[in-house]
Amino acid sequence: MITENPDRQDIHEYLAEFEDIPGTRVYTAARARRGYHLNQFAMSLMKAENRERWKADERAYLADWPMSDEQKQAVLDRDYNRLLDLGGNIYFMAKVFSTDGLSFVQAVSTMTGMSVEAYQAMMMAGGRSPEGVRSIREKR
Repeated sequence: MITENPDRQDIHEYLAEFEDIPGTRVYTAARARRGYHLNQFAMSLMKAENRERWKADERAYLADWPMSDEQKQAVLDRDYNRLLDLGGNIYFMAKVFSTDGLSFVQAVSTMTGMSVEAYQAMMMAGGRSPEGVRSIREKR
């Protein structure tokens, strides 16, 4: 007979805690499922012929992928934070910004609202400070 462990937390409560980290999107199984086709699209850009098709007509290329309209629009807008919310994996999204000719640092700095120089300086100084807001719920 299996007995319930009173110290064991409900999995949904546990996963909900990942949504409480300010400025961070934890890539969970749910995000992976939601972003499967989005990430497959991004990986398709590893092939030169696909990059050429993409550059020639982004909307037509996206039409071939069974992604949500919201995901397609976020790709067209190059809204990387939204893409992460919608299941994108940053390492797969790198294929999109690389195709645009952006470095990882250039693209990620847009996600922070910082200039490339300010972002680089922050990272060279050790990254974001662990001080400050540690919970979205507590910030309210």
